[in-house]
Amino acid sequence: MKIGAFFKGVKKEIKMVRWPGGKDLVKYSVTILGMMVFFGVYFYLLDLIFTFLKGLVA
Repeated sequence: MKIGAFFKGVKKEIKMVRWPGGKDLVKYSVTILGMMVFFGVYFYLLDLIFTFLKGLVA
């Protein structure tokens, strides 16, 4: 009985979810990919700088 009520509640909640449209999905995906590229390059450059500085000290 409790399990059935749980799944009925889940079904009711799923119907209330607002799923993103196609344009929103593309916008969010491009934003995430852009941030990943930006931070990838940022941390790569930091790694290069610290490696260079380590080479000067050692």
